[in-house]
Amino acid sequence: MIRFLVAAALLIGAADGAAAQTVLRVGDQKGNSQAVMEAAGVLKDVPYKIEWREFPAAAPLLEALGAGALDTGLVGDAPFTFAAAANVPVKAIAAIRQTQEGLAILAPKESPIRSFDDLKGKKIATGRGSIGHQLVLAALEAKGLKPGDVQLVFLAPSDAKIAYSQGSVDAWSTWEPYVSQEEVLFGSRRVITAEGLTPGLSFQVARPDAIASKRGELQDFLQRLSRARAWSLNNVSVYADTWGKLMGIPPAVPLNWLSRAKIRITAVDDAVVSGEQQTIDLYFRNGLINRSLKAEDVVDRSFAPAIDGALASQ
Repeated sequence: MIRFLVAAALLIGAADGAAAQTVLRVGDQKGNSQAVMEAAGVLKDVPYKIEWREFPAAAPLLEALGAGALDTGLVGDAPFTFAAAANVPVKAIAAIRQTQEGLAILAPKESPIRSFDDLKGKKIATGRGSIGHQLVLAALEAKGLKPGDVQLVFLAPSDAKIAYSQGSVDAWSTWEPYVSQEEVLFGSRRVITAEGLTPGLSFQVARPDAIASKRGELQDFLQRLSRARAWSLNNVSVYADTWGKLMGIPPAVPLNWLSRAKIRITAVDDAVVSGEQQTIDLYFRNGLINRSLKAEDVVDRSFAPAIDGALASQ
């Protein structure tokens, strides 16, 4: 009887401990963070529960954050700016840098379109406020053209893919892994990339209430993600294999993407703030946001020591 009572007490204690475990609700895009963290083996001893939610693009992820359904998530600088200007309660707590070869305007294999100049008067599918939209605006400015010189068709990635495949639009301004998927599987060509045109920033963002109530968990998550990203730079094929299995996509697609992306985490510093201000100013000039913002007001630099410490230990 005594043994039974002791065992029962232990079970109850374990149940209470499990019930008390903090849950960090993390939004991801196309298995991005989850895949690299699983491949790097940094999720084995997490002292809290990570609840992953998958999104096809940043806009619905940011909507979920705004509604309080997530604590943190990965988004591009352009949709983050769009959300911040719309008063979505969100702050950038870490930056992700990568080459801009995977942010591109695509043309179908048989299309006569060979350069950005060939897109004048043509239909380009992209997401409103997305990094694809950002690329089109930046390219137009660089060429001395006006937004009206192309026809933007605002569609979610799944709908943009259909319109692009059926020829309802002439080109698709999109990001990875969609770019590599189209290149590898369907022979699409990159008409122009974002190299030299956009800051090349993405952000790990979080709700202010999560920053206040789950700071320890967010710090730990960022440290693990930083270590995983550092690991991935020297283990591209393993990461690509994990990502492909997670998403059910041929490994040649992520290998194409990750070989050239060189994704890495950085703390929010002066260079990051300057890059975000560049995106804010681009969107304000083009009327995508109705008020200008100070980049410093939409970032949180306090996680820098945790990120720098994790990277220094690699």
